[in-house]
Amino acid sequence: MSNPYRTHTCHDLRASHAGQTIRLAGWIHNKRDLGGVLFIDLRDHYGITQIVVPPTADFQDTLSHLPKETVISVHGQVRLRPEGTLNPNIPTGEVELDVAGYDRLGSCEALPMNVFPEDHTPEETRLKYRFLDLRRSKLHQTVMLRAKVISSIRRRMIELGFQEFQTPILTSSSPEGARDFLVPSRLYPGEFYALPQAPQQFKQLLMVSGFDRYFQIAPCFRDEDGRADRTPGEFYQLDVEMSFVTQEDVFKAMEDLFAGLFPEFSAWPMTPAPFVRIPYKESLLKYGTDKPDLRIPVEIKDLTPLFATSEFKAFAGKTVRVLPVPNSASSPRSWFDNLQEEAKKLGAAGLAYVKAEQDISGWKDAPPETPSAELSKGLIFTGPIAKFLSEDVKRELAKLVPADRISGTSFFFSADPNETKAAKVLGRMREVIAEQLGLIEKNTYKFAWIVDYPMYELNEETKQVDFSHNPFSMPQGGLDALTSQDPLTLFAYQYDLVCNGYEIASGAIRNHIPELMYRAFEIAGYDRSVVDTRFAGMINAFKYGAPPHGGIAPGIDRIIMLLANESNIRDVIAFPMAQNGRDLLMNAPGPVSEKQLRDVHLTIRKPVPKA
Repeated sequence: MSNPYRTHTCHDLRASHAGQTIRLAGWIHNKRDLGGVLFIDLRDHYGITQIVVPPTADFQDTLSHLPKETVISVHGQVRLRPEGTLNPNIPTGEVELDVAGYDRLGSCEALPMNVFPEDHTPEETRLKYRFLDLRRSKLHQTVMLRAKVISSIRRRMIELGFQEFQTPILTSSSPEGARDFLVPSRLYPGEFYALPQAPQQFKQLLMVSGFDRYFQIAPCFRDEDGRADRTPGEFYQLDVEMSFVTQEDVFKAMEDLFAGLFPEFSAWPMTPAPFVRIPYKESLLKYGTDKPDLRIPVEIKDLTPLFATSEFKAFAGKTVRVLPVPNSASSPRSWFDNLQEEAKKLGAAGLAYVKAEQDISGWKDAPPETPSAELSKGLIFTGPIAKFLSEDVKRELAKLVPADRISGTSFFFSADPNETKAAKVLGRMREVIAEQLGLIEKNTYKFAWIVDYPMYELNEETKQVDFSHNPFSMPQGGLDALTSQDPLTLFAYQYDLVCNGYEIASGAIRNHIPELMYRAFEIAGYDRSVVDTRFAGMINAFKYGAPPHGGIAPGIDRIIMLLANESNIRDVIAFPMAQNGRDLLMNAPGPVSEKQLRDVHLTIRKPVPKA
């Protein structure tokens, strides 16, 4: 039996179909009445076809009054468009359908937002009526890109020798660094499952079970706030684990994946493999972040030793970093003032700066090979802190920039007793300045591995040693390092893959040796009983012969953001939550009945209103 709705899609028809009688189905995308002839652009998932309703058709008036987005089925004869009316912008632009009859399949009420034309609509409305938003061409294509990218990832992972496995969704709580989503148990009053922040323990157990190369397109759940590059609540990642591997083996597998994946979906050039390796401390120093955007051509320098005994009290005894930005000194005063405000939003007191300009009396025509120290003699430094800088400091500043680019350079400073804060403030300002001055290289992908993460860090609140990244990572130096070194000097075999300022993957070589794991957790304040209780499945498994293994987890959503050239993660997900964690389409979270609460042995304790 033939399909009663359509014989072809709205993408299929070409000049070769002229003269055929066919049936199409879709949504009324747009309408035009030209001299009594009704033209309708009919849209389905695949494309758009122009249909024509002549004035002689007794249903023309009815059809003309159907609102846009009404679902109809039409039948008639395909014909070539008249000369001069071809539309080269769509694949079906050579033909049109002369409509002989139609059926209305789905009525449409007054639209709360336009599907076409795609005008600006507030995000709250777009999320509330996401099914309409998804009809819009741009978002529809992005969601299709997502499907194709995931399909390509699966194919490529299998070609690289990986097998796809599934891991549990209802599991136990695990210290992955974010709050768990808890699921109360009906059968065990007062006890809870947790939705997995990641399939971390299960994928390691698969390696202990003798499987060699695992992957999964895995849903992950973390009760954390949303932002432009992170959706609240849930996300998807390409979860990967490998046995009998070193860090370099993991890098090679991922470089092989991305070297094929990105060119498949984008014409932009990308960093060739092997990707550059940047130690964590170097990344914080040069870029002020462990997610550096290498498209930005300026780097941060450390001037702390210069100011160690300085009389300039604002810098003395603090970590001092400087960002030289050539060709910026001529910017208006208002621009520099606005940067002060941006820095204050980051918790800084402001953004100190000086500007270097060449003294035209002696150095204007100095050859490029002139030493920076010599050339600096002809520089005039101006700006809010210029009078506090010694001649030695000025000479050192001049050395940071090629001699032929010193004049016109602005030097932006960050100083703070806390090294991490000094780095991060200037790191963020590096991005702001680069964006405002148009310094970011466009239409390219810059990849890098960030390596040598600290195994531990000092918790600012408790002043206790805590894990800095993944608690299941192998420390560099093994058990000897754990027993003999200051924990805050230990590095782990942990690594992130970054691209264009985004962390797109995080991973580690795992700690698979029981005594080493006990010691690693002991340093972070967990005794053996805590490890045996909270990580019973994994620690017990390691006692029965565990292979060296490691893995990584690239984020699917951020990969799509990069390939779609989108800056908002919600624009690459079919049904995202709003940034405040609410699902405006399904009205979640929402209340449940008293019976549902009794079934899982819960009562609601509402928060006490603040005074």
